[in-house]
Order: sequence, then structure tokens, then C-alpha cells
Amino acid sequence: MNNKIFIRFFNDREVRAVWDEENSKWFFSVIDIVSVLNEQDDYEKNRNYWKYLKLKLKKENNELVSAANQLKLTAPDGKKRLTDCFDSEGIIELAKNFPNNKAAKFLDWFLYSENTIDGQSKKKAYALFESGILNSLEIGTVKCLQQIHAYLFGGLYDFAGQIRSKNISKGGFQFAMAQFLTSSLQTIEDMPESTFEEIIDKYVEMNIAHPFMEGNGRSTRIWLDLMLKRTLKKCIDWSKVNKNSYLEAMQKSVVNSNDLKTLLAPALTDKINDREMFMKGIDYSYYYESDSDIF
Repeated sequence: MNNKIFIRFFNDREVRAVWDEENSKWFFSVIDIVSVLNEQDDYEKNRNYWKYLKLKLKKENNELVSAANQLKLTAPDGKKRLTDCFDSEGIIELAKNFPNNKAAKFLDWFLYSENTIDGQSKKKAYALFESGILNSLEIGTVKCLQQIHAYLFGGLYDFAGQIRSKNISKGGFQFAMAQFLTSSLQTIEDMPESTFEEIIDKYVEMNIAHPFMEGNGRSTRIWLDLMLKRTLKKCIDWSKVNKNSYLEAMQKSVVNSNDLKTLLAPALTDKINDREMFMKGIDYSYYYESDSDIF
């Protein structure tokens, strides 16, 4: 197993995970999932609860416990320790067998059901890193953004990659009028992108334009990172960007982008070719869109 530590989250609680390169699957820390389901931050209490639950499941002849893999993860004290981990199927079964009623919402988040557009497009977003597509795009162009959107939502929306022809609004905000969208997008494409400030301004204008009927935020954040990578050899570590702070800054950016720049600048990293960083960015990007009325 070629392990890579990865952080996922639910309700802003961290969940450690290990990437199995050979089998292309994630293994998740059981204790962290217990923390999520019990809404408990105390590590020792979560560990003890898992011990109790394991005994209970064994007495019921539940085969779930035998499916656990012992993998080394970094513990709260900074040391690497063997930790019970389940793959996705195991985590789902754990939640289904959890003796409280808090698991349903977690399962909705964790599953990103195979039958949902978010679930399927998120899997496509993960695949972007290995696809080679990102290396062939004309970065900073409208076409580049269309190609990203088409990849994420192709086969899911009949308008994937297509510039909208209808007016849309969200959270009471009216995005660029459809009849002026073509010229607006050309103006945005021609904006300079030689500094961090210029790139963020260009990103803000593209967000205000909102060229697609759906899926703008997820596509445009990838588009933003591509510009940062090319010009500054940096990208954003989205795990350092608080969801509520980001959404508030995006709202304000319609008038003034300073708050957004102040928020994103400290999150810049030079790990532009890091697979884990990209995957983490996708997780956070989809998290920003969940339960949000803000663009």
C-alpha cells in the first residue's frame, strides 16, 4: 500500500484518511468517524467508545469489525500509531450500525450518492489530476473554464461547458445579464494576471459573470488555481480557508475584493504538483457549495 495522508471533514471535524494507491481507494480512521457521529472532540473518549462498540458488534456476530485494517496514522500527540481504518464500504456499514440517530446526515455527506450530480462530478474532479487535461488548457481563458466545466459535468448536465443563455440569480444577487455575457467574458479573459491581486480580481469578475447555469464555483476555483500555478508557482491550500469566511468574502468581493485577498493570501502554498493538495482542494470546493445560498 502506497500511503498518503489526507484530510477530509464533516461539520468542520477532521477525519484522517490513507490513500491506497494500488487499489485506488481511501481508508478512513474509525476513531475520527466516531468523533463525527458522536460530536465528541475528546480523543480518548472516542477511542474508548470504539472499544465498546467493537465488543458490542462482536457479540452480535457482526463481521464489520473483522474488516478493519490497522494502518499507521499520526495521533494527536504527533506520533505515528496503528489505527483501525475502514474503506468506504466499511465506514458506511459503521454508520448504519451506529447506536444513535446522528448517522443519516453524515451518510448523506459521505456517500455523495452515486445517483447525485454532485457525487458523480466530484469523482470526475478527482480524476482531473491524472487526466492530463489540466496540462493542455489555455490557462486564464474562457475556453479553459468551459473545458473544466465540461469535464466535471459532462453527461450530467446537457449544458456542460456551455455559456448560459438565460439570466440567473442566487441569494438575491443578479449575475451578469445573458445578453451581455459574451462581451463580458471577453473583457474578463483580457484582464491581466501577472500578480496575485490581478488574478484574484479576474477570479472575482468571473464569479460575478457566472457563465454556467450550475457548477460555477467548483469549476472557477480550479480555474483560479491554474492561473496561480502558472504565474506565481503557487496554489491555494483550501483546507486553510474557512467556509463561512470565504463565502462572506465572496459576497463582499462584488464591491471590494480586499477581504478575499486577505483571506486567500496566507493560504498560498508551493505544493502545486502535489496530488494530495489537489484532492483536498476538491473536497473543500464541494464543501463550500453544500447548504449555501451564497455564490
